[in-house]
Amino acid sequence: MTSLGEAIRTFHSDAQSRDAFFAEIDSALAANHVPSSRLLAILDEEHAAKPLPPDVYAAVRRRIEHGSRPAPVDDADNDETRMQTTPAGLTSRQSASFGPSGNGQVVAELDQVKGVGDTLNARFVLEECLGVGGMGTVFKALDLRKLEASDRRPYVAIKVLNLQFRGNPKSLIALQREARKAQTLAHRNIVTVYDFDRDGSVVYLTMEYLSGQPLSRMLRNPNFKGMPFAEAFPIFKGMANALAYAHERGFVHCDFKPANVFLTDTAEVKVIDFGIARVFQRPEEETEATIFDPGSLGALTPAYASPEMLEHREPDPRDDVYALGCITYELLTGKHPFDRVPALQARSASMKPARPDNLGSKQWRAIKAALSFDRETRTPTVAQFLDELSEEPPAPPGSKTKSKMMIGAAAVVAAVLAGGGYYFYDQSKSEQEGGKGAQDTDVAGPVAGPAATPPAEAERTAPPSAPAVAAAPSAPSPAAPVVPVVPTLTLDAVTPILASVPCSALVATVHDQTVDVQGYVSERYGTARLKQVLGAVPGVKTTNLGVQQVADDKCDVLKVFGPFWSSNHQTGRPASLRTRAPGARLTEGQPLIVDVMTPGFDSYVNVDYYQLDGTVVHLVPNERAKDNQAPPHYTATIGTMGDWVVGKPFGSELIVLLITPAPLFDSLRPDSEPKADYLRAVGKQLTQLAGKYGSDRVAVDIVQISTQARKH
Repeated sequence: MTSLGEAIRTFHSDAQSRDAFFAEIDSALAANHVPSSRLLAILDEEHAAKPLPPDVYAAVRRRIEHGSRPAPVDDADNDETRMQTTPAGLTSRQSASFGPSGNGQVVAELDQVKGVGDTLNARFVLEECLGVGGMGTVFKALDLRKLEASDRRPYVAIKVLNLQFRGNPKSLIALQREARKAQTLAHRNIVTVYDFDRDGSVVYLTMEYLSGQPLSRMLRNPNFKGMPFAEAFPIFKGMANALAYAHERGFVHCDFKPANVFLTDTAEVKVIDFGIARVFQRPEEETEATIFDPGSLGALTPAYASPEMLEHREPDPRDDVYALGCITYELLTGKHPFDRVPALQARSASMKPARPDNLGSKQWRAIKAALSFDRETRTPTVAQFLDELSEEPPAPPGSKTKSKMMIGAAAVVAAVLAGGGYYFYDQSKSEQEGGKGAQDTDVAGPVAGPAATPPAEAERTAPPSAPAVAAAPSAPSPAAPVVPVVPTLTLDAVTPILASVPCSALVATVHDQTVDVQGYVSERYGTARLKQVLGAVPGVKTTNLGVQQVADDKCDVLKVFGPFWSSNHQTGRPASLRTRAPGARLTEGQPLIVDVMTPGFDSYVNVDYYQLDGTVVHLVPNERAKDNQAPPHYTATIGTMGDWVVGKPFGSELIVLLITPAPLFDSLRPDSEPKADYLRAVGKQLTQLAGKYGSDRVAVDIVQISTQARKH
């Protein structure tokens, strides 16, 4: 009699056909009378040892689920989410009769199973299995409607509910709740959910398609032994930002695990599957919670569930903190802190995680607090966990000397640059001061040439045969050369000059007799005139310009945002905008991708694209990305999924990042609108916000891009 494991290993070794393999699987499942939980565990063990093709894995899993009982909640052999299909309030005896007599239509329709190659509602073609979880199977799907409309992004991800979950009469309600919650949780580190629907008895959810891999795949790699803190921290930060955002809106994930964290090909972190997220401390939704409680479905993953979740207590943000602590520990060590033992058993056995190597004391305390088996002593919020873990771990032995050497080398480079009289506009104040000190040293030190040789040194180095000349008392001393007094160049002398330049956004730094200017100026005024005006400022000997010329039709944009741009750059650019395109040059059909960094305070992010046709397109926020709130020092990449693609007309255009301390408008603007209308509204709002919160809480950065047609 062939077992399930033997059938899978035979498929790998003999390269048998899929038809023969599935026939053998069906035979093995019919002959083996074991619980579905054990069969799923065997499947996952074999898959972890040597992965099956995703569609084959999904097909085998569907066969197990279709012919077996639901897995018990307390089975800890598998890392997948466990499902309990008994509705809340029913006893196990009542559950046994739940089905043919209670809901015959649902049971009869369970024969419908969708897989790769099938189509949902004559619209979505399932092309590839991306993953399988306790609640559903996720497919890459081609949206025929988008394809017909020549949409450049015709693919979506579709989660089709598993059979045992569809057998629960509340499944459609569950998916509708998940869709609504996910749409409410519109965050750059949370997967975007579009809608939910059904095709007969098949219930499914549509969401954005991501290219990459789940974190679980990386952690389960036999060669993965953990990663350095500096590499793990960006992943941790992405997860933490997503959970903190959900918690602020009253939702606990309740099933946070590596399989629900997705790492995209562009190094973004996306949290997925808020399917059983439950509301906490939200009185306005108490009535709804009595109608449907997703927690009644009993879905959770034992290895990452807190003791309180396993005890079926009310959800709390600290439950997600526990799961996040487990995943963080795995990232750093390659091992689960409690060897994948469920928290209740680990607590009974008094298990304690071993301290990872090269982790600072503060970070270790943070992880231990997050892994506490008791809510009361566990880290209360994800935000606090993020803050406590943010400090870099201590450098390994010997690196302190190396750091000092690197600092010394940097000082030498700064001295060389200072001697050349050239500084970049965004150097920190300390670097500038270091450069000044270096240049002062160069000026005071020896300079080649006989005129610079001190008298004492000249006397010591005079040839022995040179006769000594006695100074005649009556001879008058030669008159000392007259050295012209050079006016001291200050930033205060340059700033009013820059402020008087029409249609501009400029910022300067000064050093000795050199002025460096960055920013934007109109083509009509021009950089030659700007350099001439600056050269007339007393004390200016050298002028370095890093200024871009903009077309005169962009003066209205600079008029509104120029002062805030200058202030932002003068203070060291606490907010920044960058485009991924080399030289900010994009070709027709190329996606527009920009990187954003926010200041060191809670803020609201607005990114707008000013087109040549006189309209402005709102990249953030808009109908697809409504949320634009960001924590301090937040970094994000916008447009990686091809949301915006370059098209006609071609030329120079502006992208503006606007950071505000409060929402810019009370409601969403249309995705695209006339530039003049928007600028009038923005100017009015910025005046009010600057007056209420201070102008230093409004930051602007601007990027000018050039677009061109594709060469045929």
